[in-house]
Amino acid sequence: MAIKALTWMVRVFEPPVYCYHEIVHNASVVEAFERAGVVFVDAIEDVPEGAPVMLSAHGSGPDVVTAATSRAAVTVDAVCPLVTKVHHEVKRKASEGYDIIYIGHHGHDEAVGTVAEAPGAVTLVDPADGLGDFSPADPSKVALVAQTTLGMYEWEEVLREADDRYASLWTSRKSDLCYATTNRQQAIEVLADRSDVVLVVGSATSSNTNALVRVAEASGTPAYRVDGPDAIEAAWLDGVDVVGVTAGASAPDQAVRAVIEAVGPSEGVEELRTATEDEYFPLPPSLRAFLSALQSVVEAGYGAPAAQGGPLDSDREWTATAALDLLGTGSAL
Repeated sequence: MAIKALTWMVRVFEPPVYCYHEIVHNASVVEAFERAGVVFVDAIEDVPEGAPVMLSAHGSGPDVVTAATSRAAVTVDAVCPLVTKVHHEVKRKASEGYDIIYIGHHGHDEAVGTVAEAPGAVTLVDPADGLGDFSPADPSKVALVAQTTLGMYEWEEVLREADDRYASLWTSRKSDLCYATTNRQQAIEVLADRSDVVLVVGSATSSNTNALVRVAEASGTPAYRVDGPDAIEAAWLDGVDVVGVTAGASAPDQAVRAVIEAVGPSEGVEELRTATEDEYFPLPPSLRAFLSALQSVVEAGYGAPAAQGGPLDSDREWTATAALDLLGTGSAL
């Protein structure tokens, strides 16, 4: 959704288009957008007054959203709806007087944005460290939420520790962890069991990509993270019969195909599927409204409605892969 939304931005507006933080944590995706005229910034103050700006998929704190709205001519918040769910949980439990344990990685964009929703009530706990000296004001009012891209084992270890400490621990009835990351973590266990070595396509800054490497290694299979085919070391594949290839949630299909081609499987490629994903996240409401208004202006100019419907009619079928291909070819939407 975020990749498609930013693609619309660079096709509708004259460059530069600004984006607060990397749209997703994948270097090749970020570089593709930079070539298309996107400028990524880590402070809203770096966005010129009146420029169009998008807020990244990882979610932004309320002060950032307010600053962007007041500074930019058009602001589109491409936050993942699953991250928004965690933001709502944090705000609600803080308003009810809970001390909130947030399991996440220090400095990660998603963690920074979520903690900013209620900084006085939230304690960030790195999964590698456990609860440590966390001490709530009222042990009967403790909530536990998580960064959506964590490994399942990271979440479960801290959950067990918190359950042991706090009998009334509150957790969401539906897991905070992203289905796209948990599905991949479950799949890579099966993949690792059938492979001699596993290559995980994704960037070093991607939390869920790094989690996949750790899950594969925990299964006893050597695993390596690669940004693309150039990162593959020949020694990894020496004497190997079966290579498993998977990818982080934000890695483009183009990179996955390039890695498979570089491996050069002499006996073909078998696709391993352990889950079917049919979830669909529409484009952000502000972008949908803007595109609909733009279509109305165009139709008014021609004096007739578009012959084949509006620009959003086929959004469900239009993929992020197609959007990235579009950036590469420069074709019109």
